[in-house]
Amino acid sequence: MGAWTNGSNESPSSWSACGTYRCDFDLPAKQAELDTLREASQAPDLWDDRANAQRVMRGVARLEGLLATWQNLEAHSADVQALLELAEEASDEERAGLTEDIERDLSELEREYHGLEIALTLGGPYDQRNALISIHAREGGTEAQDWTEMLLRMYLRWAESHRFKADILSLSPGDEAGVKSVEVRIEGENAYGLLRSERGTHRLVRISPFDSSHSRHTTFALVEVMPEAEQGDVTVDIDPDDLRIDTYRASGHGGQNVQKNDTAVRILHIPTGIIVTCQNERSQNRNRESAMLVLHSRLLEMEIERREAERAKIRGVHVDAGWGSQIRSYVLHPYKMVKDLRTSVETSDTGAVLDGAIDEFITAYLRSQVGVDEEVA
Repeated sequence: MGAWTNGSNESPSSWSACGTYRCDFDLPAKQAELDTLREASQAPDLWDDRANAQRVMRGVARLEGLLATWQNLEAHSADVQALLELAEEASDEERAGLTEDIERDLSELEREYHGLEIALTLGGPYDQRNALISIHAREGGTEAQDWTEMLLRMYLRWAESHRFKADILSLSPGDEAGVKSVEVRIEGENAYGLLRSERGTHRLVRISPFDSSHSRHTTFALVEVMPEAEQGDVTVDIDPDDLRIDTYRASGHGGQNVQKNDTAVRILHIPTGIIVTCQNERSQNRNRESAMLVLHSRLLEMEIERREAERAKIRGVHVDAGWGSQIRSYVLHPYKMVKDLRTSVETSDTGAVLDGAIDEFITAYLRSQVGVDEEVA
């Protein structure tokens, strides 16, 4: 993703003509991509493949909005550039008046940019897709399982506040309380682009309600976020011979069966060793469809990570293991603080955060990505 920069900390009156905001976003390349998609959208047989047609139309809408945003900013920046050139040639008296205009226009330009900054970071090839979130309790038994359920509630409340649809695809209850692992599908515009900032290990420090001695505990949960796979994702073709599919009865807390028939589905992808389960639907076929959706999305995310790792290696950039890095700390005792370790954003309003108010952290992370190479398609 491109970024707007200015090359000076001096006052506008002393800037050279190159001191204004610059757009390094590749407009011609994006315009060519949009032209290609528009041409595809006019094909008479487009809607014969509904999934592909939806993908094409979403791509057209995304690129049209993205291009309009950058073109408006570029035009405004060009106006400021023209004023800077006039100021260079003006008399001292005229320059004083032009400086006021330049400062006012730069301030307005900066407000425009910051207002659009988050939208501009959501231009990756998968950002507009629905998201699949997996939350897993790490070491810590019941304490970790309770923390996993707290995070599940946090994301469900966040989705509700954005009017996104959230469906629990699979849930493995804790032995005594909480949740061992859960898979959630979040449906909404830019769901993946926003929630990919949540990927990593989340740490909780508190007085454990399960400890009779009321001692302080530190526990961890792992959050995975994947874009929902779609038909046409060439990297996630699955050979049926590579699958082992088992069915069993869904179970609840304590291991008791909650269905009389074998409706739950477990799928093993033999080449990668990935195992997915789904047991929340009453129909075996529905559970199978949900499990296959998760498997496709996991394979897609593996391919995204592989490409990002290759790019990082070429650039000589060190990256932590994808799912293992700790990203955020939630402290409820001896003080209250939630701090994002990547951006240093923090708040003492832990109750609001655990009730779904995580946009501040998401926004800060996305802003930190401005100027980073565009996500690999």
